[in-house]
Amino acid sequence: MNRYIAIIIAALTATEMQAFQLAPRLVVNITIDQLRTDYIEAFSPLYCQGGLRKLFAESIVYDAASYPYAPVDKASAAATLSTGTTPYYHGIVASKWLDRSTLRPVFCIEDSKHYLSPAKLATSTVGDEMKISSNGTAIVYSVAADPETAILSAGHAADAAIWIDGKTGKWRTSTYYGATPPAWFKAYTSISTQSIKDKTATNDAIVDMSLQVIKSTAMGKDDTSDMINITLAATQPDGTAVTDWKTEMESVYMRLDKTLEKLIEGIEKEIGKENALFVITSTGYATETVANLEKYRIPTGTFYINRTANLLNMYLSAIYGQGMYAEACFRNQIYLNHKLIEQKRVSISEVLNRSQEFLVLSSGISDVYTSERLLAGNNDILKIRNGFNPNLNGDITIEVTPGWRLLNEDTQETFTSRSGFVPFPIIIYGAGTKPQRITTQVTVDRIAPTIAKSIRIRAPNACSAAPLF
Repeated sequence: MNRYIAIIIAALTATEMQAFQLAPRLVVNITIDQLRTDYIEAFSPLYCQGGLRKLFAESIVYDAASYPYAPVDKASAAATLSTGTTPYYHGIVASKWLDRSTLRPVFCIEDSKHYLSPAKLATSTVGDEMKISSNGTAIVYSVAADPETAILSAGHAADAAIWIDGKTGKWRTSTYYGATPPAWFKAYTSISTQSIKDKTATNDAIVDMSLQVIKSTAMGKDDTSDMINITLAATQPDGTAVTDWKTEMESVYMRLDKTLEKLIEGIEKEIGKENALFVITSTGYATETVANLEKYRIPTGTFYINRTANLLNMYLSAIYGQGMYAEACFRNQIYLNHKLIEQKRVSISEVLNRSQEFLVLSSGISDVYTSERLLAGNNDILKIRNGFNPNLNGDITIEVTPGWRLLNEDTQETFTSRSGFVPFPIIIYGAGTKPQRITTQVTVDRIAPTIAKSIRIRAPNACSAAPLF
């Protein structure tokens, strides 16, 4: 009998050891700006063996991924992927928003003390939780072409966020993560002095730096899981919108494919395929050329938000007495003067309701969302509510009619409303994952809790989404 008990104990011990070994030593969290499934598939015959072709053959691939809020931009996407929640909670509603106290635009990572930092990110990230659970021994880095994606991917407790300075083309980091950069960083940048201003080489430069980070910091060399966040781009080198996808994007995706092959092979050679977990997805939006819709007799027009704010002032003044009720407008949002409304002894709810009733009658507006309407929330406006933050966004958000162009004549900011779906995947590769293709729709806020589960730590503190598996 004792012999059988010993066999059972040995089997259980082996199972526990196997489960322990499944925890990846290195999480490689890759975000590819404007990556699209339709473009990936269109150019698939041109790929090499070790890049996108390998990923789609050997990974868990979720075909239908999306963001659980709107609108999406690069900064809000980076914050959502790292925190596992939406701008409603993490506070990064866009790259820029209007500061209510100064009525001037603020950059999402600006910091008076450190110049740039994650101070405006209101919740913890996966990297932060890794640091907490390991008592600070986990190694967490982020590498990107721009500071906002680097910093918002890295989080508060990372060892460093590294990006390419837009003016000098040289590598930079923030004093927030340390008074001086790491010694290896100084050594690497002193040797690699060439300016990275050739946009076609940016992805390769990011991969080279990422591999240097992994090697110099000995990532993935012990039983404590580490993480590197890497942001690449599937866009034209000059960042312009696509006019002819076939001729313009073919070379982009072929270069991206080779870059991914270089990254995967470099990491697998350094720490082994079984020790690395790759998680790859997109920022979930696309920059497109604004077509001349009038030429094709498609309904269009221009909606002037500054003129609309002036008309709203006249309307509210006629009801409540003279005053500047619409204090400012930024992009598609109008900010009301709460002090004036309070002085007039009028409830903000009444002003918002009257404003909505007035504005929704204007040409070029398909809907008007007040802050109270968004805070009440329902399934019909859930995505817009999730992208809203009551401390940062305007009191009134205007949804422009599809095809119409919104223009602020005071700032010359403009955009065209388009509600098109951008298809993109979530790809999970390595660390013992078995190939699988999943067509069920999933949202990207589930990536953070999936990573947390794989390395046996708690999810970020505002993350309520379930892991993907």
